[in-house]
Order: sequence, then structure tokens, then C-alpha cells
Amino acid sequence: MITSIIADLPGPFVLAVAFAGVFLIAFMKGAFGGGFAIVGIPLLSLAMDPIAAGALLAPLFVVMDITALRFWRPNTWSRTDLAMLLPALVIGIGLGYFVLRDLDRHAVEIVMGLVTLVFAALWFLGGGEIKPRPRSTIKATFAGLSSGVTTMVAHSGGPPLAIYLLPLGMSKTLYAGTTSLFFTVGNLLKAGPWLVLATPSRGLWILMALCVPAVPVGVWAGWRLHERLDQRALYRACYAILVITAAKLLWDGLAGYVHP
Repeated sequence: MITSIIADLPGPFVLAVAFAGVFLIAFMKGAFGGGFAIVGIPLLSLAMDPIAAGALLAPLFVVMDITALRFWRPNTWSRTDLAMLLPALVIGIGLGYFVLRDLDRHAVEIVMGLVTLVFAALWFLGGGEIKPRPRSTIKATFAGLSSGVTTMVAHSGGPPLAIYLLPLGMSKTLYAGTTSLFFTVGNLLKAGPWLVLATPSRGLWILMALCVPAVPVGVWAGWRLHERLDQRALYRACYAILVITAAKLLWDGLAGYVHP
């Protein structure tokens, strides 16, 4: 039994890459409330294929969310927005399951990448001003639905949610807390379907366990950064990360057609 477990232990390179990737994603969770998991996926892809990375991350997201609730408490949630976003998120995750199982995920990645790049570019070209805009039930529903699909397909539900929340001009803490709870619900819902689509091997379960210590340290470090950023700096960071995320989505989508 012990010999079999030892044989399933990940190599030093795989462990180092996975640990670093999980730490980076947890850091983003602590700093910005979540939704930017795809930023750490390129690092994970150095050591494993994307489906294995998704199976590795699905349970770890739940651990990150539970840890993050220590910092993003109910007084940091925008209940008005969550009431509009969450029902659509649930439907979007259901649709995303069938997209991942049966349809072309690369088309979703390309469309979402292009839309996000245009959105971020318009903000930067407009001088990067924080100009609060009114809420819209239609926009919130579309954002929740789109985020549900993309978080299920590519662990990249952040862009659609950010496209809705950032223009509201809410405080940095309210933005991060609302985002955190939104993805806590989403990650709980998608963990089961992901594990069905990509059943982890015993070696992958062992790797998950070894990566767990990276979660609290990463979330705490990100939260410390959040405290030190002023409102404008946090918004600029969020938009910059959106550009990186969108570029990665676009790259993955196009690469899927070039190297199917």
C-alpha cells in the first residue's frame, strides 16, 4: 500500500508548478475577490494538460472560497447585485457543462476574449476614470449567465462579471467581497460536474492535498495587498488583469483551431 502511494507521488517539478499556480490563484482571490483563476492556469499547463488542471483546481477553489470568507464577510457583499447575478450564474454553469461536454469550447473562449479586450481598451482609452453607472437587471442577468458558462468551460468567469460590476464604481471592498461570494457559489456548484467530466486519479488527489497549504498563505497575502491599494490603483489592476485574461482566452481559443 505504502509503495503504491509513493509511486503516485508527483515529481518535484510537477509539485513546484502546481503549488505556485495554486498560490497565485489564491493570491488573486485574496486581492480581488476571485474570478481571475485563468491567470494561474498557464503556469499549471507547464506540468499538466488543461483538463487535469481543471480537475485539480475544482476542489481547491472551494478551499480558497472558505478561506476567503474569513476576510470577505457579509458586510462586503452587494446583496442587490447578487440577487440579480446568482440565479443567472446557476443557469450558466448548467449550460457550461453541456458546452464542455458536447460543444465547441474554443468559440466561447474567442468571443469572450474579444469582448473583454474591447471593454478594457475602451476604459483605458477613456482615461481610466471611475464613473458610476446605473444598475441594469438585463446586464446583470447576461453577466451572470456568461460568467457561469465561461467559469465552467475555462475557469474564466471573471471577465463577464467584471464587465458588469466595474462600471458601477462601487468601493474596492464591496467589489471584492461581492465577487468573492459570487464565485464561492459558482465554485461549489461546478466542483461536482468537473469531477464527473475529469475524474482525478489517485496521484492527482495526492497533488491536491500537497497544494492545500498554498491556499491560506496566498489568500492572506492577496488580502494584505488589497488593503494597501487605493481605489484607483485597484481598478487599474483589475482592468490590467482583464487584458491578460482576455488575451489568454483568445490565445486558447485560436490555438484550439490551429492545433485541434
